[in-house]
Amino acid sequence: MLSPKDNVATVLADLKAGESLEVEAGGKPTSFKMAQDIPFGHKFSLASIAADAPIIKYGEVIGTATTPIAPGDYVHVHNIVSARARGDLKGGKAA
Repeated sequence: MLSPKDNVATVLADLKAGESLEVEAGGKPTSFKMAQDIPFGHKFSLASIAADAPIIKYGEVIGTATTPIAPGDYVHVHNIVSARARGDLKGGKAA
């Protein structure tokens, strides 16, 4: 987690479903139980994220949730759509 605005964090080691990880979120240590296996370098949710809500990493919106995401859920292409380098969007809408 690089910004207090982030609602996702990147894991620095492979994590298995059921493993717990402590992260300082909101100024206090918070424990998260991984809902799925999460490979090194991938993201998990720090909060409940509603469908169509922004995914925030580095303090910036990097995408949008396509389904509801619970704390500890694996966050990747199966449940988000990227907000960056979208060649299929014109003026914010599908071309």
